[in-house]
Amino acid sequence: MNTLCRMALLLVGTLGACVAMAPPNRHVTDAHAFDKVAQAALSDMREKAYALGIGGVAVVAYFEGDPIDSWVSRMLVVGRYKDSPTQKEPGANLLAIVYSKAAEMADTHKESGSQVRPPMTGEVGWPGGVIARGRHGYILAAFSGGEDKDDLQVSRTGLARLATGL
Repeated sequence: MNTLCRMALLLVGTLGACVAMAPPNRHVTDAHAFDKVAQAALSDMREKAYALGIGGVAVVAYFEGDPIDSWVSRMLVVGRYKDSPTQKEPGANLLAIVYSKAAEMADTHKESGSQVRPPMTGEVGWPGGVIARGRHGYILAAFSGGEDKDDLQVSRTGLARLATGL
């Protein structure tokens, strides 16, 4: 075997050993844990919204790191994802609003609408999302579709469930 081939085999063997010895990716592990608790959190949020007589969009998410570089999330439509325009109102894309709340929290690590800074382009600055530090990262829940106080109640219900598993 020539020297170039031996060097290639040595390099491949070394890379293989590095991959085999690499510690498990905690994010992937927590992402799997997130999947299990996310469905329960969304179900709890749906029930709370129904109890309050509102509909809209619920989002739960988990991320590590500061600044954020990725997250895992789940979304559930509770009755409606938008309010259609009328002659007097422009309508509302509740899906866009709820993700705007989540994006604001991912940046500030504070509840949406906390006014720790002026809303950036793309953010609405509205209350209705909550965030907390979990065991290994951040968990958040947001709802859009009701009054601010109702959105907060629904979101707090989801965050409480997320906190049991993350």
